[in-house]
Amino acid sequence: MKKKSSNNFSKFSGKKSNAAIKEQFKKEKREWKKEREEYFEKKKAESREQKDTSKQTPGTRHPVAVIASGAKQQEMPLNKFIAHAGICARRDAAEMVKKGLVKVNNQLVTEPGHKVSAKDEIQVNGKKIFLAKNLVYILINKPKDYITTTDDPQKRKTVLDLIQRATRERVYSVGRLDRNTSGVLLLTNDGDLSQKLTHPSHEVKKIYQVTLDKPLDKKDFDQILKGITLEDGPASVDVLAYPDLKDKTQIGVEIHSGRNRIVRRIFEHLGYDVKNLDRVMFAGLTKKNIERGKWRYLSEKEVRDLKHFGKGAH
Repeated sequence: MKKKSSNNFSKFSGKKSNAAIKEQFKKEKREWKKEREEYFEKKKAESREQKDTSKQTPGTRHPVAVIASGAKQQEMPLNKFIAHAGICARRDAAEMVKKGLVKVNNQLVTEPGHKVSAKDEIQVNGKKIFLAKNLVYILINKPKDYITTTDDPQKRKTVLDLIQRATRERVYSVGRLDRNTSGVLLLTNDGDLSQKLTHPSHEVKKIYQVTLDKPLDKKDFDQILKGITLEDGPASVDVLAYPDLKDKTQIGVEIHSGRNRIVRRIFEHLGYDVKNLDRVMFAGLTKKNIERGKWRYLSEKEVRDLKHFGKGAH
């Protein structure tokens, strides 16, 4: 069954006159400016309130930055414990266990499903870890030249450099954006949520704005929609659109696949060079009101929405 197009691309679905399209963009721009002004006025007011509060109660945290989860005493799989400690996502934790990098009560364990609790002593790479007491959710507008790994031997810039003042908790990115890709990226220490948002069965959708070195012709446009075969198997997109029919080097792509560099590889397979790739939406989260290189905390409503979305939800 053909998937429905996202509302983000609804303006491309029907035929409109150039004048109507131009007027629509002007209207959207006015609305965006108004929302932006209201947003920053609100943030200024919140900042003033926080300063007043911090004078009365030093060391208090941002009210939305952390959501208490409580110490979990029940047993859980070892890889889940590692994820809840904020080390990495559950799938990555499972690989660490299999590689023999984890000890439980000073005994090497290589089975990710091995049951443990907060009473056990867990060591990863020789360092004892603990369950995170606070869950943190940070959304950033990633610039180019930053990598999403939490530690880089080559000492390149990482996304953690952008959020040094955001939290004391150890967070990691949900999914990845390669070094030359910019846009929406979620960081958290919530291992369960990370697992949910990155697992293929949930088909979490992403929207990208792609800039090519040359116009995308009709034949290749149709071929991408039909589906192509890459070295690691078939690849398809949910929606493909020209945001501006006068500039066919600019392409809007909606996709749910989480395979490595999938958008770039689709266009490169057809002989195009991707000059710029920007993720404008991930799991319903956008970079609206977040300048490049900046971040914000998710609201409690946004966290609830992420935790309760169903398969194929935006």
